[in-house]
Order: sequence, then structure tokens, then C-alpha cells
Amino acid sequence: METPPPLRSFGRIRSRTLKPRQASLLDTLLPSLRPPAEGPVDPARLWPAAAETWLEVGFGGGEHMAAQAVRHPDVLILGAEPFVNGVASALRHVDDQGLSNVRIHDGDVRDLMSRLPDASVNRMFVLFPDPWPKLRHHKRRLLSPAFVAEAARLLGPDGRLRLATDWAAYANVMLAAVLADGRFDWPVHCAADWRVPPADHSPTRYEAKRLGDCAPVWLDFIRRPA
Repeated sequence: METPPPLRSFGRIRSRTLKPRQASLLDTLLPSLRPPAEGPVDPARLWPAAAETWLEVGFGGGEHMAAQAVRHPDVLILGAEPFVNGVASALRHVDDQGLSNVRIHDGDVRDLMSRLPDASVNRMFVLFPDPWPKLRHHKRRLLSPAFVAEAARLLGPDGRLRLATDWAAYANVMLAAVLADGRFDWPVHCAADWRVPPADHSPTRYEAKRLGDCAPVWLDFIRRPA
């Protein structure tokens, strides 16, 4: 008996009509940036020059992903986003800034993660994922014990996992899920460690909208050595 696919952790995948340039980039630029659609995905083959590999889960409009790619030109930035309009926006950033160190998976990140090798990622960002605030939708939340276990598999020793949300209850769920896994440390010393954006964070349009029920919460974890 086949195992059913996981529930979608995202809502709609398209909204307004794309601008002509964005639609063109989906046809011309995206194919060259996509990881293989099937089989193992080896970051070393995607960009052999990379000193490290970072993964951004649900990059929205791509502002944060592009900013990190600019600041770290020796790092391969893998981004995953199912929302077509977000992918088109990210492609514009890549094209405008001539970024050669970005690769984009335009689909469910869990498919990409399942095909990456163990300890192949140095940093992972999950910034403001869909909170699914209604109780009946909680099962669709991305941050689950299964997701954290997969993140732990992909992150090498001392790998960094950054989570952010502006929904208080979801922040508690995120923190509990990661600490329960037992393979991450949470090096905090005071409230500012989760209330103040990290120094290397680049703000996004979604973050500025403040759509949640609390100020953004920042949770940075370090993968323990095996």
C-alpha cells in the first residue's frame, strides 16, 4: 500500500497575473536554475565552486534569498517556493543582480529535502511560514517533528537552523518541536536573542506587513555533532 503524500503546507500557488517580464523569466531563466526534477540532488553538482550550501524554505518574493546570495557569493543558495508569483519575483532579483549562486525549486520543499544527501546543508532558513492559525488547519503546518527530523538529517555538525514567525502560538510550536528532537542547541542568554532580528537578517515585504498577532520571534538553533 502506497504512503499518501504529506498534506500541503501552503495555500494558493498563484494570485495576480504575472507581468510580461516575470512570465518570460519563468520560461527562460527558471529552467537553468532548477535542481533535477527526479532522483538525488547533489549540491556539489549544482555549483561545484560553493564553499557552503544554504537552504531557504519558502522564500516568498525572494528578497532575503537574493540579499544573502549577494553577501555570500561563495555560498550556493537553494531556495524552495511553490507560489508562482513569488518564484517570478525571485527570478527578477536573480536576473537584475546577476546572481550565479542561486538555484530554485518551484515546488514543495519537502520533495527537494528528501533528495538531498545527509549533512549536505550548512544553514537553513524557515522565515514566516504559513501559520495556518485555525485549529482545524494546524495539521498543515510545515514545522512538525517530521520536518525537524529531516532538517537535522540535512544539517551537518554545527549547521544553523533559523526559524521566524509573527504568530505567538506557532513560535511555541516551533520551539517545542526543535528542542524535542534532541539534536539542536538553542544558545540564548536573554529575551533580545529571540526578539531582535539577527544581525545578518535582511527584511522582507511580508515581514513588514505585520500580519500576525505578535512581533516577530527569531529562533536560531545549532545542530549538535553526531
